[in-house]
Amino acid sequence: PRSTPLYSSAASDVYKRQALLYAADKAQHVHEVVRPGLARGELVICDRYLDSMLAYQGAGRVLDLDEVADVARWATDGLVPDLTVLLDLDPSEAVGTIADPDRLEQAGDDFHQRVRWFFLELAAREPARYLVLPARDSRQHLAEQVRQRVGELLSPAAGRIGP
Repeated sequence: PRSTPLYSSAASDVYKRQALLYAADKAQHVHEVVRPGLARGELVICDRYLDSMLAYQGAGRVLDLDEVADVARWATDGLVPDLTVLLDLDPSEAVGTIADPDRLEQAGDDFHQRVRWFFLELAAREPARYLVLPARDSRQHLAEQVRQRVGELLSPAAGRIGP
């Protein structure tokens, strides 16, 4: 709730506490869902994982990226996805179309531009781990591209999927 102390101090302190809450959530998710799924040999799909924390809390909120990365790696036991799908869209095209924007969606153009450029920078640094697709493409085309890339990763020749 917005009446908690999380929302009652300077922005930088609030953002640090939010980053720690996101890290705790990631740690719990890895412990309860991701690691057990991988141990069973399952394909695990997450919506907003490690890179999102770096982009939103680090770049977007302008926190020290090294500190956010250290906390995120610690929280996730260093577990990095084999594939991150990034649906890219200029924030000026996206945020204005949301009927009932939440707190992050109301963070402003500069925030969203920093997040976008950081994601694109991550994708440029690790192109084998990223699939960047235009978010305005049809759902059918997006699904086709994701299926193709996941299929490549799951092929016996890839040998990359697993704990």
